[in-house]
Amino acid sequence: MLRTNLSTRPFYNERAVHVLAAVVALAVLAMTAWQAVRIVRLSRYKTELNTAIRRDTNQTEYLTREAEQIRRGINQKELSLVAGAAKEANQLIEQRTFSWTALFNQLESNLPEEVMLTGVRPDFTKEGTIQVSLDIQGKSSDANEAFFASLEKTGSFRHILWSAVDVSEEGFHKIHMTAEYSPSPGSAPPASPQPASLTGVSR
Repeated sequence: MLRTNLSTRPFYNERAVHVLAAVVALAVLAMTAWQAVRIVRLSRYKTELNTAIRRDTNQTEYLTREAEQIRRGINQKELSLVAGAAKEANQLIEQRTFSWTALFNQLESNLPEEVMLTGVRPDFTKEGTIQVSLDIQGKSSDANEAFFASLEKTGSFRHILWSAVDVSEEGFHKIHMTAEYSPSPGSAPPASPQPASLTGVSR
């Protein structure tokens, strides 16, 4: 006869195992539900972004077509005339506000006794700079060079060029000069416009 001691068989707490399994199942369900909600939110956000992109693209295409229609409707000849008139008006304003007094004060203070100024003419370029043309005659080339160097030191005359050098029968060295003129900040206030060229100015 086979005898078995039942007290030696292992004892399992089935209730604790069931509780643990239920907790794990609930955790899995919660994680799955959270992932599902997140996926739905991301999908909705992606849909909103795609809608905004399509809206912006359509707006851009519409504005581009509108701009092309406006450009086609502009009369280029009239636009050129208006631009030319605006430039001419700006040049007239520059001429009226140009200070002849400040320019002649600069020239006179740097003119050597051996040099005579026979002509002055400012030109207002399209770029907004003032190009000054000077006709001078000196008793020697050294006197003209001294005038040249003196003007450069003021800082108001830049890119000075010489041309048309000629010696008269009296021995005067006649030279035509051009320079880019920038009035100094402390120059005299604007004076009334004067003739475009003056002759016989000497020191």
